Amino acid sequence: MTLRVLDPRQPAQGEALRMAPALPSLKGAIVGMIDNAKIGTARFFDFVEEILKRDYGVRECIRRRKPDASRPVPQAMLMEMSGADAVLAAIGD
Repeated sequence: MTLRVLDPRQPAQGEALRMAPALPSLKGAIVGMIDNAKIGTARFFDFVEEILKRDYGVRECIRRRKPDASRPVPQAMLMEMSGADAVLAAIGD
């Protein structure tokens, strides 16, 4: 009897993803924050927002909360973040 192993992965398509270039500074920046709807995330972002504004001169934080942790970010929410200079996504429990 022959054992046949199947590889379920699809071959890569399109261009490889690249990280966006780093911002030269956060001073005056708008930072988006996407909360995954778990218990600890909002409080974590409260602290992060305070630090970003106080220590790094961030002008504004746009905060949005996903409907739940198991689904991807809704398209409309992503569009709201399009004006941000940087976006953070975090999880918490």
